[in-house]
Amino acid sequence: MVLNFFRIPLLAAFLALGLPFFGIANAGQFKKIMIVIFENTDADKAAKQPFFAEFAKMGASFDNFYAETHPSQANYVALISGALQNIRNDSNVDIDALHIGDLLESAGKSWKVYAEDYPGNCFLGAKKDNYVRKHVPFLSFKSVQSSAAKCANIQDVVNLDSDIEKGTLPEFSLYIPNLQNDGHDTNVEFADAWAGKFIPTLLSNPKFMQDMLVVLTFDESSLSGKNRIYAAFFGNMVKGGVVNHSSLNHYSILRTVEDNLGLGTLHKNDETATIIDGIWK
Repeated sequence: MVLNFFRIPLLAAFLALGLPFFGIANAGQFKKIMIVIFENTDADKAAKQPFFAEFAKMGASFDNFYAETHPSQANYVALISGALQNIRNDSNVDIDALHIGDLLESAGKSWKVYAEDYPGNCFLGAKKDNYVRKHVPFLSFKSVQSSAAKCANIQDVVNLDSDIEKGTLPEFSLYIPNLQNDGHDTNVEFADAWAGKFIPTLLSNPKFMQDMLVVLTFDESSLSGKNRIYAAFFGNMVKGGVVNHSSLNHYSILRTVEDNLGLGTLHKNDETATIIDGIWK
């Protein structure tokens, strides 16, 4: 049975189908975060899509949230490293710098990337079918490329269900849809329809939602969109229906994670970034 969650209100869909609606976390805190990243859409256009609109109403949304640059790759890298790392295009890069994975490991915490269609085995090619390396920023860092243990944190999404069931979800994770599902090679309507089928399966799973903050956002706007992008947060620690008007960006997400998990900073743009506030219970 295909659930068209993006055509009817999400909470109503859960109730009508007898599905539980979970958000089980300590108020004002998240112990885990998953960030799902979509592609190349202006904030207003994304916010008008059925599922993205419903997700924003359920949680907290942001009307002054920006990407850092164009094109895509540097924004992904900025999100995890606090800097653009001199990236000016989408070609493969090899970066010698710290990233949030280093902070997490130093604090005894874990990280993973669940990437759709990822070939595995620390594949460093630019593209394979609907997978692209430029959307998996950890693979641009030499410290990950040179370590089998760190590279093992990059996984195909088939491992997500197992991690949920075993209770082994990391404190920090990225979910990277493939080029179809993220809207890159399709459009935001396609991405919204995909998200409307996939995301509710996570939100209705108590093993996933335990202590979890779910973030949906985009890498960048269209070239004419002033780089303002959609972002929305959901979890039991988030006030429902709140709209944050502060000027924020990917560095703000990074700094908020660092602050909440007690990681310290990377001493880049994350250090001075605005910590996201006013949305927590």
